[in-house]
Amino acid sequence: MKNSTAIWDIIDAKRETFFELSDRIWDMPETNYEEFRSSSEHASLLEQQGFKVQRNVAGLPTAVMGEAGEGGPVIAILGEFDALPGLSQQAGVAEERPVVAGGNGHGCGHNLLGSGSMLAAAAVKDYLAANGLKGRVRYYGCPAEEGGSSKGFMVRAGVFDDVDIAISWHPAAFAGVNNPISLACNELNFHFSGRASHASATPHLGRSALDAVELMNVGVNYMREHMPSTARVHYAITDAGGAAPNVVQARATVRYLVRARTLPELLSLVARVKKVAEGAALMTETTVRSEIVSGDANLIGNVPLEELMFAHLEHLGPPSFDRADHEIAAKFQETYSREDIAASYGRFGLTPKKGQSLCDTIFPLNAGDGTLVGSTDVGTVSWVVPTVQMRGATYAIGTPGHSWQLVAQGKLPAAHKGMEHAAKVMASTAIDLICKPALIEAAKADHEARLDGVPFVNPIPDDVEPPLPGKRHD
Repeated sequence: MKNSTAIWDIIDAKRETFFELSDRIWDMPETNYEEFRSSSEHASLLEQQGFKVQRNVAGLPTAVMGEAGEGGPVIAILGEFDALPGLSQQAGVAEERPVVAGGNGHGCGHNLLGSGSMLAAAAVKDYLAANGLKGRVRYYGCPAEEGGSSKGFMVRAGVFDDVDIAISWHPAAFAGVNNPISLACNELNFHFSGRASHASATPHLGRSALDAVELMNVGVNYMREHMPSTARVHYAITDAGGAAPNVVQARATVRYLVRARTLPELLSLVARVKKVAEGAALMTETTVRSEIVSGDANLIGNVPLEELMFAHLEHLGPPSFDRADHEIAAKFQETYSREDIAASYGRFGLTPKKGQSLCDTIFPLNAGDGTLVGSTDVGTVSWVVPTVQMRGATYAIGTPGHSWQLVAQGKLPAAHKGMEHAAKVMASTAIDLICKPALIEAAKADHEARLDGVPFVNPIPDDVEPPLPGKRHD
């Protein structure tokens, strides 16, 4: 794979610049649609690397896109840079020690995700120019993956309409091609309205919105027995109507996250949850109004792309972690349970190895049984563009997702090595696609066959606006 070796050399020459970007993003953890500094950092580096940069993509103030090249196919490399609330943690410390109490932290590794994807895109740009190849590479800096579904809004705005192939990755404990299974989801608010009254003197005049929320939760919990085993439903009471127990609560809000294996199954399950809410309102003589906040489609796989990416992974081999990397990873493992570590192996269909702290292999294609999955807005992109994702080994085996331990490992040398490893695989995959048009045609044929005439219904309806700062759903 001559092309692979050449583009990997370009990545070797650029990596330190992008390690520094990843560390800067780690230092400024920002959550859904508030990633103004992170987005600016990404846009600035894109400009420095010679990309034509577009900000405010799809009307999202923190979405950014950089394009380079001329003619030929369009290859999109997707990045993210949002953090999570409540996960502030000092770097490299194997005990819970926040930088700012209650502050944000990169508990899903998106500081690495965006920087690694941009590194791959920058290498593809330079390779195309050096070899006089026709083709365009785009880096999409996508905000608010953690519950904000920015890619769904971007798909709705048509920013992927002329893209031929989309490539992405995500930090993980092991390296390999992502098993393309995820859950379609919708996040909804249910606002109940009742009538306030004195809870002791005139209780009969009150109509409790909080009672309606509690009855809805009971009803949905009973529904769990009668929904597909792969579906998931979660909820949080975001407004209990006040702190005074002697007042009948006239308002209350519960937020639901409904997940299902496919888009059609999701739409059916959401309709059932809405009926439960209507029943709760009927029982309490309140009214209910629901609104969709965000939504993701399930991932659509693509065999030609997955086999191509896997071939580049096998050629490159696993990341080259050294003894120091293993030693600090082992310290973090001391904070995990046996169940954490076993689940980490099980997710990728691997047999546990005693004493192993970091990835030393490439997990096989279609690894795992598909039960330990979440949701991602990359799924929405995969319905409109043939898409492939990699998992990159960046942290100790057993590290729980969305944890302080994952935040703490985000600036370690092992994280940088895993990010570089992923960038090399994504970049060499992109170059192969540009140089061999038949691969793109095969991917598109596979994509069309998988959809098999099933119409794409964006889980974010046309009338739903993104929950931007100052326009939050409540």
